[in-house]
Amino acid sequence: MIELHEQSLGLRAFTDDDIDFLKKVYFSVREDEMKQVGHWTDEMKLAFLTQQFNAQHTHYQQNYTEAKYWIIERKKEGIGRLYYDESGDNICIVDIALLPEYRGKGLGEGILKAIFERAKVIEKNIEIHVESFNPAMRFYFRLGFKKVSETNGVYHLLAWNYKQ
Repeated sequence: MIELHEQSLGLRAFTDDDIDFLKKVYFSVREDEMKQVGHWTDEMKLAFLTQQFNAQHTHYQQNYTEAKYWIIERKKEGIGRLYYDESGDNICIVDIALLPEYRGKGLGEGILKAIFERAKVIEKNIEIHVESFNPAMRFYFRLGFKKVSETNGVYHLLAWNYKQ
């Protein structure tokens, strides 16, 4: 189990009651992208994002059956999501995202450092797929992730070695 050291942060398993919150987190991640389609109405954006969320959520549930799906909480309030699977040869961070007001405050770094500690204990490397245009790419490199491969020029597979 991942142990978060910042006392105000916690993880809890998501339930079906959290779907609206998970959509909010997902929509916030796609916010800048939606600004690029200014000719779409708000209703069109909502329909598109809802369809994309549902597709992603279904994909994750069907393809990462051993993963832990957590709500990241700060002082018992949902601030993000962490989908995490350590059942394979490597730890796979399936998805990690914080609401905009919690980004850039060191919380994500704290969560990743807790995952690093877990990786060292169970002696597994960490992998994460990151979209090539994701501004967090620099953040992952700063924390020691290395680019392993690229898929269709869209996703980069990054890895962190527990022995570093």
